[in-house]
Amino acid sequence: MMSPTPHLPGRDQIRRAPKVLLHDHLDGGLRPGTIVDLALANGYDGLPETEPDKLGVWFREAADSGSLERYLETFAHTCAVMQTREALVRVAAECAEDLAADGVVYAEVRYAPEQHLEAGLTLEEVVEAVNEGFREGERRARRDGNRIRVGALLTAMRHAARSLEIAELANTYRDQGVVGFDIAGAEAGFPPTRHLDAFEYLKRENNHFTIHAGEAFGLPSIWQAIQWCGADRLGHGVRIIDDIEVAEDGSVRLGRLASYVRDRRIPLEMCPTSNLQTGAAASYAEHPIGLLRKLHFRTTVNTDNRLMSGTSMSHEFEKLSETFGYTLDDMQWFTVNAMKSAFIPFDERLAMINDVIKPGYAELKSEWLFEQTAATSISTASAD
Repeated sequence: MMSPTPHLPGRDQIRRAPKVLLHDHLDGGLRPGTIVDLALANGYDGLPETEPDKLGVWFREAADSGSLERYLETFAHTCAVMQTREALVRVAAECAEDLAADGVVYAEVRYAPEQHLEAGLTLEEVVEAVNEGFREGERRARRDGNRIRVGALLTAMRHAARSLEIAELANTYRDQGVVGFDIAGAEAGFPPTRHLDAFEYLKRENNHFTIHAGEAFGLPSIWQAIQWCGADRLGHGVRIIDDIEVAEDGSVRLGRLASYVRDRRIPLEMCPTSNLQTGAAASYAEHPIGLLRKLHFRTTVNTDNRLMSGTSMSHEFEKLSETFGYTLDDMQWFTVNAMKSAFIPFDERLAMINDVIKPGYAELKSEWLFEQTAATSISTASAD
């Protein structure tokens, strides 16, 4: 008997499928209504729109410029309303709620503590407020019948000089909800090697870090992040495609850097919709994730900035399914890749894969099989 033809998952199946998110910015995922509320409460009058729906459209259109620098400018407004303890708790709690409602079961959400000090908070108070918000969001998600675990990644800005301080902060709170470290911001002119002291410190402390690399700058950024800095993962990494040649006959040749990334199973935190906005890819069909999936790189699917990109994990997978014909099996492959690459202990990652992710996808696949059987029975009965 022939096995059923693989089918494209529907929107509801994609939403219910367990998903793992490794690359999501806290200040890039606020609800528009929350921005309006917080701006009013804190006296911020710089918003371009004060009606939530219109504000959400403004963020998406402003970010859809093809320029990473212009894309990053939109964060001035979200950071402006995230300067108090109450605001940080609310934003973090809503982040966890929104991700859980979208079927995300594990997330690592990153933010730069140094960008939330304008109202007098200390770095420690920022971290503690965000952690409190994530825990509250997890509780609310459970109340609503969802489940999620959220870990924080502390980010240092590449153009600033506080990376060692933030790395030390990440290490201080590593058993209190912070799972790792990151650097972010414009890549051109700010290579990761400027922050070597932070990375060397984290390696001595046996701590984890990812680096934004290969989004806007190219292969040198990726090479430095891996070979000089020792990154555990690559934030984006789409420009690794520049080290891969595809011949007219379809044969593929990997350069030494691409081979190293694949051989060492270095995770790539791909963010398709965001990459289209910043010009790192021209279309979903031309996004490197299609080829990298075929070549079995350790690719993962992520949102980057849900507000600016008007996206969610479900939306990302919908677009990839429509473009590349990805099935639930493909979704599971990406999800397991992400969980394997998370910055939590091995036994906890394994438990998430075996007890949550695989059973969740098995249930969705069995639903489809029963639906197919029922449809076939009805069709046969009608023919008789």
